[in-house]
Amino acid sequence: MSAEAADRVAAVGGSRPSTPLQTSWFEFLLDGSLLEKHLEKSNPDPLPVQLIIQFLEQASKPSVNEQNQVQPPADNRRNRTLKLLALKVAAHMKWDLDVLEKGLTIPVLNMLLNELLCVSKVPPGVKHVDLDLSTLPPTTAMAVIIYNRWAIRTIVLSSFPEKQTKPGPHQMNMLSIVQQEKEMTENILTVLKEQAADSISVLEGALRLKKDFYVHTLRTLDLLAADAAANGETESSTAGLRISADELHCQVHYDLGGIFFQHGFTDQPAFEKARDHFRQTKELLRKLDSTVHVHLDEKRLAGYWNACKAMTGDCEPSDPQSTLYDQINSLIRANNYQAVIEAFIKDNVSRSLPNHFRQSVLREFLYKVQQGESGLDLVCHKLCVCNAVRDALEGEVLSVRFQQLLFKPRKLMVDFILEVCTRSLEKDRPSETSRRHMANFLKTLCESLEDLSLVFVVSSHKLFMELLKEEERKVLVEQMRKRSATINLSGKPLPSFYDIPASASVNIGQLEQQLILSLEPRRIRQILIELHGMAERPFWRVNSKWEVPPDYINVILGIKDNLTKDLVYILMAKGLHCIAIKDFVHARQLFSACLELVTEFSPKLRQVMLNEMLLLEVRAHETMASEGSKERPPPDLVSRVRGYLEMRIHDLPLRQVVGEECVAFMLNWRENDYLTLQVPPSLVMNNPYIKIGQLLASTCKELPGPKESRRTAKELWDVVVQICSMSIQHKRNNDGRVGLIKHRESSMGIMHRSKFITFIKKLREPLVLTTLISLFVRLHSIVRDDIVNEVTAEHLSIWPSTLPNIQAVDVEAVAVTVKELVSYALTLNPNNQSWLITQADIYFVTNQYSAALNFYFQAGAVCSDFFTKAVPPDVYTDQVLKRMIKCCSMMNCHTQVAVLCQFLREVDYMTAFKALQEQNSHDSMDSFYDYIWDVTILEYLTHIHHKRGEIEKRQIAIKAIGQTELNTSNPEEVLQLAAQKRKKRFLQAMAKLYF
Repeated sequence: MSAEAADRVAAVGGSRPSTPLQTSWFEFLLDGSLLEKHLEKSNPDPLPVQLIIQFLEQASKPSVNEQNQVQPPADNRRNRTLKLLALKVAAHMKWDLDVLEKGLTIPVLNMLLNELLCVSKVPPGVKHVDLDLSTLPPTTAMAVIIYNRWAIRTIVLSSFPEKQTKPGPHQMNMLSIVQQEKEMTENILTVLKEQAADSISVLEGALRLKKDFYVHTLRTLDLLAADAAANGETESSTAGLRISADELHCQVHYDLGGIFFQHGFTDQPAFEKARDHFRQTKELLRKLDSTVHVHLDEKRLAGYWNACKAMTGDCEPSDPQSTLYDQINSLIRANNYQAVIEAFIKDNVSRSLPNHFRQSVLREFLYKVQQGESGLDLVCHKLCVCNAVRDALEGEVLSVRFQQLLFKPRKLMVDFILEVCTRSLEKDRPSETSRRHMANFLKTLCESLEDLSLVFVVSSHKLFMELLKEEERKVLVEQMRKRSATINLSGKPLPSFYDIPASASVNIGQLEQQLILSLEPRRIRQILIELHGMAERPFWRVNSKWEVPPDYINVILGIKDNLTKDLVYILMAKGLHCIAIKDFVHARQLFSACLELVTEFSPKLRQVMLNEMLLLEVRAHETMASEGSKERPPPDLVSRVRGYLEMRIHDLPLRQVVGEECVAFMLNWRENDYLTLQVPPSLVMNNPYIKIGQLLASTCKELPGPKESRRTAKELWDVVVQICSMSIQHKRNNDGRVGLIKHRESSMGIMHRSKFITFIKKLREPLVLTTLISLFVRLHSIVRDDIVNEVTAEHLSIWPSTLPNIQAVDVEAVAVTVKELVSYALTLNPNNQSWLITQADIYFVTNQYSAALNFYFQAGAVCSDFFTKAVPPDVYTDQVLKRMIKCCSMMNCHTQVAVLCQFLREVDYMTAFKALQEQNSHDSMDSFYDYIWDVTILEYLTHIHHKRGEIEKRQIAIKAIGQTELNTSNPEEVLQLAAQKRKKRFLQAMAKLYF
C-alpha cells in the first residue's frame, strides 16, 4: 500500500470501518498486480469504466513549462503506463462496445481506441481502407476492425434523439468544461461521418476473411509493454483472445446493417443492403451454439428486419414470425385495401399482430387522407372499427376516434360493425371472457347511438340475442327508448316547441340547452316564452357563465315583468360574450334586439344599450386596426364618442371601461385637438381617464416645441409619479427609532397602477407610447440611482431630473411597468428601433446579456435592411457599442469584443488587447479574424499566438493581415470600404447567432 493510501486509511480508521475505501487511480501505478485483483472483484469500486476515465484523464493532462506556457501532455513512462492500464481494463471487458459506449463519452472512447491502434502497431499515417487486413498480424487487424465498428456505431447512435439532462449546480468552470466536451464530440462526429465510407469498406473487407481473429488481453498487452521493440510479429499477436470468424462476422453484419438502414432514408437502395446484412446476422445467430463475443440487441434486430422488409417489399413465406406483417405491407403497397381490412378482421381472432402495429397502419391511412388521397375515408373508418373490436375483446378502453365515428353513423357502418363483431369471435367455442367483453361492447354501442332505428338494428341482431340475456336486452332497449324520446326533441323545428307537455321537466332541460346555445334573438325570445309557459322561475340563472356588468344588475333586475327581465339579461350577457370573442356580427344583432326591447319601457336602459353599442363599435374598429387596417373611423363614430365623453344624465349607471376605451380611441386616432381644447373642464376633473388622455395629448403636441413649453409634461409627470407612489406612515420601533411603512394597496394617484397599465395596453399610437416609455424610463433611472447603467429612450430631456419625495415611489412597481410597457409596445411594432434599444438597455441593466445583444442587433438590423447598409451612428452610439462590448465580455465571447472595439469612434485598443489575452473564449475565435480590419489588432493577434505556440491560429491571423485591401498605404477610401465590408459581414453573422 502506498504512503498516501495508508494515510487515508489511518485518517478514517475510527469512523466507519464497515465502509470500504475507494481505490485511487495512482495506486494502480504503484502496484502492478493490483489491477487484476481489483477487476476480479464482484463489485469493484471504482467501476471498470470509471477507471478508464481516470487513467486517460490523468494521462492527457497538459503540462506547464518553466515559462508558464501550457504544453501538450508529456510522452513519459507515467503517461504511457496510464494509457496501458486503460487498455487493460477494456481488455478485461473483452472490448464489449455496448458496455463501453454506455459508460464512456465519445471523446474518451475515441482516445481509448486510438491508443489501441497505437499499441497494436497499426501503421501510422496510413488510411485504414488502404490496409490489407489479411496480411496484418491478427491483433493488429482486430484493432482496426474494432475502431471502424465503433465509428459506424457512433454515427448511428448520434442520429437518435436524446433527452437533454438538466444540469445541476455547476462549479465556476463547469459550464465551459461541458461546452468543450460538446465541441470535441461534434468535431469527432464530423471526422467519423467524413470517413464513414472508408469504415464501411474496411468492415466489408473483414467479412471476406474466413480465418479466426484474436484480440488483445491483459497478458498480450503486458507482453507488448515488456517488448518495446516488438513490431507486431511477436507471439503476442496470436496469444490474444480467440474470436471465431462466424462470431465476428455476425457482429459486423449487424453493425453494417445499422449504418445502411440509416442511409436508407436518403438513399432508398441502402435499405436492401441493410436487409441483406440483417439476414446474414440472423442466419449466423442460428448457426452459433453460444454467442460469447456477439453483443447485439435481438429485439432491435427483429425490428430492423421487419422495417427493412416493409421498406423493400421483400416477403419470405419461410419466416413465420413476420409473414402477416409482410402480407399487410405488400397489400398496402398494392393498394388492395379491402384485403387489409380482411386481414385485420382475421387477426381479431388470432390476435397475432400487436396493437401498436395495427394503430400505425391506421395512422398511415389517415396521413394519406390528410395529403389529399381520395376514397380512403371509408377505409379509415373500417380499420378504426376493426381496431375498436380488437380493443373491446381485450378489455381495453375504446379509442376517441371510434367514439367520434358513432356521432353520426350510417346504417352501412353499423352493419359493418356487427359483421366485424360476429367474425371476430372464435367460431367453435368462444371463451367466456371474449363473450362477456363482446356483450359489453354491444351495450356500449347501443348507448352511443342516438338514432333509435340504428339501436333497433343492433338489438335485433343475432349476435346481440346470443350474448345478452333477455332481461339485459329488455332493460337496455327501454333505456334507449326513453333517452331517444328526449333527444329527438332537439332536432325538431321551432314551432313544435308549442306541443311540448308542460309537465315534462326533462323537456325543460332540453329547452334550456337550446337557450344556452342559441345566438338568434327571435329564437331566444320564443324559447323563453315556452319556458315561462312551463315553469315560473328566473331563467337568466340557467347558465352561470352569463354575466352582465355589476353597474347594470340593479336596473335589469328591477324590471317587473319576469319574461322581459330574462330576455334583457340574456341578450346583454350573450352580446358581451360575443364581443369578448370578437364575434361582432352576432353581438350587433343581440344588442340591437335588446335596444329595440328596452326602448319601449325604459329610457335609462335605452341609454345603457346605446353606450354598450358605442363600446361595441369602438372595439370592432380597434380590432380592425390591430389587424392591419389603416381605415380611419367614420365621423359619426368619432362624434358619438365625443357625445359620450360629454354626456351628463342624472342617475344613469355608467361603466368606467366605456369612458376608458373612448379616451384610448381618441388618442389612437390622434384626436388631440378635441382632448386638449374642447373637452369640458368639469369632465377632466371628474374622469381620471380623460385627465390622463388630455395630458398625454398635450404633451405629444408640445414635444417638438421649446423647453419653456413643457409645463404639460411636468403635470403629466406629477400624475404618473402619484400613481406609482404609496402612502407612507411613520412608526416608532422598539429601539425608539422612527421607521417608514409603505402601504402598497393605498395608491395616492388618480387611479390604481393596475388600472393605469390596463389603460396603457389599449393604446396603439406610436408617439403616445414613446412618450409614456420616455416618462417611465426617466422615473426608473431616478429611483434606481445608477448613473452608469441607465436605460435610454427618446425625449428624456422633457422630464424632471429629481423627485421631491423619492421614498414614496414604489421602485418595484416602476421597474415592472417599464418592462411591461416596452414589451407591449414591441408587440405592436417589433421594428421600432428606439423601443428596441430601450428593451436592450432594460436587459443590460438587469445583467441579461444574451437577451440584450438580441435586441441591440435587432435595432441595428431594422434600420439598415439587415445590415446591407451602414447602421446610422445615432442608433449605434458609442454608449450602445460599449454596452454590446460588455455583453460579449460577460458571456466570455472575447474575440467578438475585439471586433466590436473597432466600431467605436476611437478604437479601444486596451479593451481589445485585454480580451485577446483571454484563453477561455466561448466564441469561434479565429473564425472571426476575417472581420478585423484594424492592422494593429491583427499584429497583436499574431504576436499573442506566436507567444503561445499556436501555429495554426497565427497563420490565420497572418493571412488576415496580408490581404491587400488592408495595406496601410492604400487610399483612405479603400480602407474605409474594407472596414464597411467587414462591419456588414460581422453584424450579419452576429445577428444570425443571437436571433
